[in-house]
Amino acid sequence: MIEQNKLFALDIGTRSVIGIILEEQEGQYHVVDILVKEHPERAMLDGQIHDVLSVSKVISEVKERLEAKHGPLKKVCVAAAGRALKTERAKVTVDINGKPLITKQDILHLELSAVQHAQAIVAEKHQNDKSHYYYCVGYSILYYRLDGEEIGHLIDQQGEEASVEIIATFLPKVVVESLLSALQRAGLEMEALTLEPIAAINVLIPPSMRRLNVALVDIGAGTSDIAITDLGTVVAYGMVPIAGDEITEAISDHLLLDFPLAEKAKRELYTQDTITVTDILGFDTEIPKEEITLQISSTLDRLASSICKEILTLNNQKSPKAVMLVGGGSLTPELPKRVAEKLSLPDNRVAIRGIDAISSLTISENIAMGPDLVTPIGIAIAAHKSPVQYKTVYVNEQPVRLFEVKKLTIGDCLLAAGIKMNKLYGKPGLAMIVTLNGQHITIPGGHGEPPLILRNGKPSSLDDEIESGDLLMVEKGEDGHKADLQIRDLIDEIPKKDIKVNNEDYTLFSVITCNGRKTSPEQYLNDRDVVECKMPETVEEMLGSLGLHELVKELRPFQVKINGQETYIPPLSGKLYRNGIEIKPHNSFEHHDHIVTSKKATPTVRELAQLKQIILSQSIPISFDGKKIQLTKPVTSFKRDGVQLSDDDTIRNGDHLIIEQRRIEPFIFQDLFGHVEIDMPAQANGRFVLLKNGEQAAFNSELKPGDDLKIVWPLKQKSTAGDKTHKT
Repeated sequence: MIEQNKLFALDIGTRSVIGIILEEQEGQYHVVDILVKEHPERAMLDGQIHDVLSVSKVISEVKERLEAKHGPLKKVCVAAAGRALKTERAKVTVDINGKPLITKQDILHLELSAVQHAQAIVAEKHQNDKSHYYYCVGYSILYYRLDGEEIGHLIDQQGEEASVEIIATFLPKVVVESLLSALQRAGLEMEALTLEPIAAINVLIPPSMRRLNVALVDIGAGTSDIAITDLGTVVAYGMVPIAGDEITEAISDHLLLDFPLAEKAKRELYTQDTITVTDILGFDTEIPKEEITLQISSTLDRLASSICKEILTLNNQKSPKAVMLVGGGSLTPELPKRVAEKLSLPDNRVAIRGIDAISSLTISENIAMGPDLVTPIGIAIAAHKSPVQYKTVYVNEQPVRLFEVKKLTIGDCLLAAGIKMNKLYGKPGLAMIVTLNGQHITIPGGHGEPPLILRNGKPSSLDDEIESGDLLMVEKGEDGHKADLQIRDLIDEIPKKDIKVNNEDYTLFSVITCNGRKTSPEQYLNDRDVVECKMPETVEEMLGSLGLHELVKELRPFQVKINGQETYIPPLSGKLYRNGIEIKPHNSFEHHDHIVTSKKATPTVRELAQLKQIILSQSIPISFDGKKIQLTKPVTSFKRDGVQLSDDDTIRNGDHLIIEQRRIEPFIFQDLFGHVEIDMPAQANGRFVLLKNGEQAAFNSELKPGDDLKIVWPLKQKSTAGDKTHKT
């Protein structure tokens, strides 16, 4: 005799608790009994048990009534409600400038950092200060970006920055814990646990079909739960707070029906073209399906739009290949058609799926078949065939329990342990900013090392699968070293020029300074250092760089201080020639130029006076006793250090001179005596006569150029002779 395996499952919903008894025999399932018991008060909210005592009381009543028919029930299969799931998007960007090619582990670390960021957002939205109070039950990649541009994948890419945006789904741990508490109070032991969307998917979408991108929508009374499959797994979950009750209320408003009759009318519209209703005034009315649909069209549109918007959000703004509708709310008239229109799908790609779509299933004749039974039956079958279990691992010696709704990896364990993914990689070494020839250059520090992850003592990766009891040790990667370089690391080759100066050969190298001080290429740099590496641009700078400072001095302008005033005299400065052509010290030079310099002049007082157009003396030509004489008298005097200089004394560069100038006045006869010797004749009687051009003149008689001057001395009188005059 073949043994039958009895399965007891509970669908603990917001409005009611559904108990179901199945018998399993060689892979065939038979629904023996179903019992529905509504909550007497609001003990459930959004899939989470808020009043454990009240819910456990309803569970106990369902258990006891089923036990009366089918014997003792000790273990039960249950599901966490899909509406309890929290879905969140998150984006993380990392700097990869100068980093080696991106590896698979780098991408996993980036993705998990984004998941953890989404976890924190969920926790913040729900006023919970610890993100690891949420299980991550799945996430999918919305896109990768490299330097702001969307890209297919990041492996082996290089650039400035990489980013990923994910959509992740989380289940609050309190949902599972409160569920366990309610069962325990009702005297039941959890045999297996699953998620409601997974339950429905497992019985409607076999694994061979899960590689397809399909949306499953469980439309209940208050919420519509959504799950998306792709690439062989469930990639996203979502929920919208609008469902069948909203349609029922719209029918109630338009037809003046109480809520139960409106619910009955909604179900009849699914199978009948015309229905008869009795309104609250007692009138019977026969109404065509098209008329009712038209009256509630706006509400239908709102329900379809909400569902489709969430599907597109979960599916990265792409329509899935098909949509399956289950749950009592799926019987809403025209809902499949409107969902198809809004997703741009053919009508036959959106369908209501009832329990008749479940293979290898038979149902007792007294049980009405419908899409509202898909989830309860799916819970029993899915929890039995592929139960979700807890796994316990140890992360850095601390126990971590994980809710296994998918393949669990080391990355999942670190998330559950509350380890900050963005803290695992070593920090980059401190960067350094230096300025080279006016250009700011950032020298990054060394990259941080990846974390060391050991699984049972062996090196492992973030995507390695874990088993219950695994021991994980995680050590933060070493921080990168601070930037460290010499000046020569910034300059490929120090420029140089060969120059000939006054027939001597020289090699001129660029001058390197750091923060204004001359230095060598071997000097190590610090943050904010200012480095200049420049070839002298002018001949004067070149001579100074070669140490020819005396030549530089000779090229500077001849300078003296006259009566306290600085005076530059360029004609007396040294001369500078480049390849035979005279140039100025500020002119440039080139490789292999021949530079020749000449020294400053050492002028006399007379030469300096000529250059400065200073009159040293005045003179006029005259004749005296038939001889031509130049009368001269000083007009300007030069003194240095208090000593008067003669016209032939030399002037040195930098001398301090005092120049005194007299007023220019006409020459008089008296000025002659400073230029000639006057001898009085022996026979002269001591008296003389001054003659100018033959006419008698006086000492102060004014002279003019060319005047003929004479002095006449009268002779003494002799006794033997008459008076005679002697002319000298």
